[in-house]
Amino acid sequence: MATAACLAVAAGVLTPAAAAADPAADVGEKVLQQIAALQELKRAQGPADTKVDSHLLVEQQRRAQRVPAGELSALDTGAKVTERGTVTVDIRATEVTDDLLAGLSTVGAELRTVSAKAASIRAELPLDAVTTLAQRADVRLIEPAVQAVTAHQLSNPGNGTARAPRSDDAPVQSKDEFAAKLQAELSQAEVGIQAGPVTSEGDRAHNADTARQQYGISGAGVKICALSDGVASLTASQAKGELPPSIDVLPGQEGSGDEGTAMLEIIHDVAPGADLGFATAFSSDAGFADNIRKLRFDAGCDIVVDDVLYFKESPFQDWIIAQAVNEVTTDGALYFSSAGNEGNTSDGTTAHWEGDFADSGLQAGKFSGAAHDFAGAGGTQIFQPISDASSASVVVTLFWSDPVGKSANDYDLYLFNSAGAVVAMSQNNQTGAQDPYERLDTPTFGGTGLRLAVVKYSGENRYLSLSGLGGRFSDSADGLKAYTTPGVTVGHSAARQAFSVAATPAGKPFGSPLEPGDPANPTGPFPGSFGPDTQVERFSSDGPRRVFYESDGTPITPGNVSASGGEVRQKPDLTAADGVSTSISNFNPFFGTSAAAPHAAAIAGLVLSGNPDLHPKEMREALVNTAADIELAGTDVLSGAGVLLADRVLAYTGASPQPVAVAKAPAVAAPDGYLDPGETAKLTLPVTNTGDGAAVSTSVVLTSPTPGVTITPRSKSYGTISPKQTGVNEFGLTVPATHELGEPVLVDVKVSFAGAHSPTTVRFPLPVGKPSPVATDFAYTGAPVAIPDNNQVGVSVPIQVAGVGRASKLTFSLDGSTCSTDQTSTAVGLSHSYVGDLVGTLTAPSGAQAVVFQRNGSSGNNLCQVVFTDSAARAFSSVTFADAPFTGSWRPAVALSGLAAERVDGTWTFHARDVAGGDAGTLRAVSLHINGYVSGSAAGKPARAHQEVRNGPVRPV
Repeated sequence: MATAACLAVAAGVLTPAAAAADPAADVGEKVLQQIAALQELKRAQGPADTKVDSHLLVEQQRRAQRVPAGELSALDTGAKVTERGTVTVDIRATEVTDDLLAGLSTVGAELRTVSAKAASIRAELPLDAVTTLAQRADVRLIEPAVQAVTAHQLSNPGNGTARAPRSDDAPVQSKDEFAAKLQAELSQAEVGIQAGPVTSEGDRAHNADTARQQYGISGAGVKICALSDGVASLTASQAKGELPPSIDVLPGQEGSGDEGTAMLEIIHDVAPGADLGFATAFSSDAGFADNIRKLRFDAGCDIVVDDVLYFKESPFQDWIIAQAVNEVTTDGALYFSSAGNEGNTSDGTTAHWEGDFADSGLQAGKFSGAAHDFAGAGGTQIFQPISDASSASVVVTLFWSDPVGKSANDYDLYLFNSAGAVVAMSQNNQTGAQDPYERLDTPTFGGTGLRLAVVKYSGENRYLSLSGLGGRFSDSADGLKAYTTPGVTVGHSAARQAFSVAATPAGKPFGSPLEPGDPANPTGPFPGSFGPDTQVERFSSDGPRRVFYESDGTPITPGNVSASGGEVRQKPDLTAADGVSTSISNFNPFFGTSAAAPHAAAIAGLVLSGNPDLHPKEMREALVNTAADIELAGTDVLSGAGVLLADRVLAYTGASPQPVAVAKAPAVAAPDGYLDPGETAKLTLPVTNTGDGAAVSTSVVLTSPTPGVTITPRSKSYGTISPKQTGVNEFGLTVPATHELGEPVLVDVKVSFAGAHSPTTVRFPLPVGKPSPVATDFAYTGAPVAIPDNNQVGVSVPIQVAGVGRASKLTFSLDGSTCSTDQTSTAVGLSHSYVGDLVGTLTAPSGAQAVVFQRNGSSGNNLCQVVFTDSAARAFSSVTFADAPFTGSWRPAVALSGLAAERVDGTWTFHARDVAGGDAGTLRAVSLHINGYVSGSAAGKPARAHQEVRNGPVRPV
């Protein structure tokens, strides 16, 4: 028997299958009692219990005093129970139905994220309700909310005080502290207190700066969108000029934190002409997947980039997030993702082992289970030692090669301390309908001599993947050898068509050793550019990635799910810069593959801008073939094909400046100033070239699907429009006398020009009739409604509209009689102690929606006598807590005019939801103010308006 195994037997932790335990080992008997108690709990589980994660079950049983405290005194179940006795969980269902949502409400659940696509619900509910909920036939699994981490590398991760942001982290600053910081940044921006623009050193190191000048390409015509934790400082970055004024943030998906803002700054530095978008990846794993789809299919993003890993992402099968990546790449999008900061075997910085299960012949505990032998042919060792210096808050995951949701082979995971006590465990049931996954965390402040054991509780041998995310496997002081293998890169970055991006420093090295005694971290070339001597960061994750199943669970190599089976994917694909400057606090410098991925995405944006018709396969070929070879010769598991150089890939693709000519809103000149039925008006149509190249041979064709409308001439030439310039032409538009007053005329504009983006099309609705000068007010007349804290469901109130028909103007107000910042006031339209937590949405009877405000106002209290109107001079997105209580006229997040395309009579709904914890409020008084139309004969007469006032609805200005 090998030395390490002998030590294990002597300690009483494990016993040979055919030998008795050492009766003299006091610690050994204690350990055996703990393992026995845990396995007895597992054996005693009923059918519903098998659908509940073991951490929740053991915590529930412990609180019910059904677990002997002495036997498990050192055990941390890992279940995060609040003072209210609640836990945040992910509920995996057969289908999301109204009946299921009602059932959740019955047990006191507060919904966080609901995904119909993934049939997954994140909710906070009482721990005592978990097993009751599991008895439902439409509930497949209840597990602690799956956490995520970004790939932001912070200094001194081994001391337990600095690590990448996780989705369940408490904020470093209180909401009030962050609001004050944000206000200070905005104030500085207003008075011009700034040293100048902050530009990523990666722009220079990748030769992107000179490439843009040489090829005349800025990223115009391309939309690049990011997913990360949040964009909390977005307004400050825009005010400082670091980001453009218009960024497409999905409604209610701003998230929290600022890594997304820093990523957007990098993209804008490298591809300044590209349009930008964002959505949080931290709502839940299913919410992340939904936002990937929304960015492509709703927001029209050409390139999507993220820096997030959910800990449950399978290494062996494309899970729900990777499936979303597959959908958008199949649709033609390019997807970039961080390879991760989990180290590599070349630098000895990883905590990853994978390979076939090897039966050690040793049993863990008195009951079922054979321990895995990490030594293999090298001997017998059932422990995997964790480095003392990197042992704090390590997330340990175990996967094996069964299909997701169909595992009938049961493996368990245990963490021991140096005294031989079990300090953490994960022993879920796998009976044929569960996931092949176990996860535990090391103590918050780490420990000495921590070690892992993998036990096959029942079933067949499988290929295993054991990772200590944020940690390192290293030899222990008592003789245990660390066994590591390449391939720690997992999850959606390893999807077939995704680009997994490794990191290399642009300039200065990472600021501290990864562990005491480590070699120096590499240095980048700035102000020079990357070349063959470039080195990958010592923390950058390595590949490759072995995958056994298609996303639907179909085996890639049927009958072989061992080390010789499956598909081996070359990951990472490429390398890009990190260690760069941004204007965002805590991201200057910005290290980690979180910084590398947006550099790669932005370079792809330049390529696509100069070659709009480039197929994704051609894009991959261009990026791979022009990358500068670094590390090992050829493609390798550290750097992929090498480090990107913008000038080389633009030359390879023959990039050239492309025009993007787009029609802007036309101006209508009618005899009385308004387009009426039976009239002919002059339509002045501007066309702007937003691209990098001249729009040559530009022509416009106007048509209308509205019956009886004629446009003359049908087409006109605009000649050549230079970049960033506008051309104008006039057309005649005639409306038939039979046209209904108030019904808009639709004009379709097609702009053709010499270029790959040609043609562009847009539809404009033109109002018909003179707007009534008098607005009719329609108010919510019900009782005040409490807005639940941090709950996706939120509250809705109805507003009944009648007798208007078509609307010429629409404004919305949150009313009140007396305005103040007193959060307990009953005289304001909406009282709330932190308005920045709120998202407000207005829905028309037609079903059309407009987001009125989305997480604006920071720590300011209360909305009172505030009017949202498209004609306001200032957008509500620019407010700060200093503007509270929020009053006056503001532009909404989305124009309200889109809600008036159809008849406005019917039931309108205003929905308010609180998307962050810690604050609450009440919705009391909201109103709609709608102007109709008047005919020419009635234009001089004031329209009669029914006045309905509750808490004094604000008159729009």
